[in-house]
Amino acid sequence: MSTNRIRTAEALPSAAPTTEEQRRVATRAVVAASVGNALEWFDIIVYASFAVVISKLFFPETSGVTALLYTFGAFGVSYLIRPLGAMVLGSYGDRAGRKAALTLTIAIMTVGTAIMGFAPTAATIGTGAGLLILLSRLLQGFSAGGEFGTATAFLIEHAPDRKAFYASWQVATQGASMFLASLFGFGLNSWLTTEQLESWGWRVPFLFGMLIGPVGFYIRSRMSETPDFVESETVKSPLWSTIGHHTGRVVTGAACVGLATISVYLILYMPTFAVKSLGLPASAGYLGGIISGLVTLVGVPYVGTLADRVGPVVIMRAATVAAIVLAWPMFALLVANPSIWGLTVVEVVLGIIMALYFGPLPALLSELFPTQIRTTGLSVSYNLGVTLFGGFAPLVLTWLISRTGSLMSPSIYYIAIALLSLVGLFVARSKYVTR
Repeated sequence: MSTNRIRTAEALPSAAPTTEEQRRVATRAVVAASVGNALEWFDIIVYASFAVVISKLFFPETSGVTALLYTFGAFGVSYLIRPLGAMVLGSYGDRAGRKAALTLTIAIMTVGTAIMGFAPTAATIGTGAGLLILLSRLLQGFSAGGEFGTATAFLIEHAPDRKAFYASWQVATQGASMFLASLFGFGLNSWLTTEQLESWGWRVPFLFGMLIGPVGFYIRSRMSETPDFVESETVKSPLWSTIGHHTGRVVTGAACVGLATISVYLILYMPTFAVKSLGLPASAGYLGGIISGLVTLVGVPYVGTLADRVGPVVIMRAATVAAIVLAWPMFALLVANPSIWGLTVVEVVLGIIMALYFGPLPALLSELFPTQIRTTGLSVSYNLGVTLFGGFAPLVLTWLISRTGSLMSPSIYYIAIALLSLVGLFVARSKYVTR
């Protein structure tokens, strides 16, 4: 074994049989972690899904592609602050504990969602409306920066065994959020008139999401701290230790995140792509999101179970190859013959690839970092990858299509990031992880 590898709890044999109490605690940890994760992703997906409406209401001084660029720009700015959230909240989780960090992230997240739900539009307060959108996205981005790393460490460290399975629920709940957000988008666009949707309908999912926050805060505040954190010695500066001594692991982890995050955000971009580029009705892009969300919610735990048997890298590598091979022909068929069903098929295939790749990712990233810096390492590497390859994807894709005139641009961008993730998986397997 390479001296660079760290033997984590996942790689070590179990010292004693798992008890029923340990399983009950692990199950409660899944619920506690999932509630906040669901709120984070529900907020993100709803914002991306209603981008066309939001751009019209909050950036009326611009129009068309420019308004969308402003809207997705505010979306992307939230990802610039995510690394800061990752460093601050990740370090806090390594010093004060996973539980303390989790309760803080969901509190901040709820405030950001509430601002979106109640923000007056530009017709009421002028340019200040856009600033409120920006504030909401900054709060959401900061809290999300610490959510994934802390929640994943919380799941892994509470899991008595089958760590990839328990950690995969971090991704499965993203599927639940995608399903619910797409369902809201489909229903509201189908049942409301344009006037109703722009007047109040777009606020409904944000107000619904805001209600999740207090429930999640209550559940998380009643959970116990993880045994791994209680038994470990804290380091003085988890952030310096992570960046100064484990830079290679952070960069490798960020590269591995690439395909997972671009798959998510490409699916989220599809409603906008359907309306602006393919000339399809507004509800068209949501059907695939509904199915992809269900595929992720139901399928990812099975992928996690398989990852416990064969290792995360094997499954993720196969998903990456599938992404590289299928992306171009899928988009070529869709662009040549735009239809609701063609769009749905593309989204479902992207959802299956996402489930296969993203499901084992939390377990893989957890194995990169020891307990003392796990939330910091997970948070920084994950959010670096999401910021570089996912958060600005809708903005980049809108710009690429506008600049080149090619509707094939999304597939080229997707393939490029998939190739980068393939390199990341090779480095992770050869240098840092056991399988």
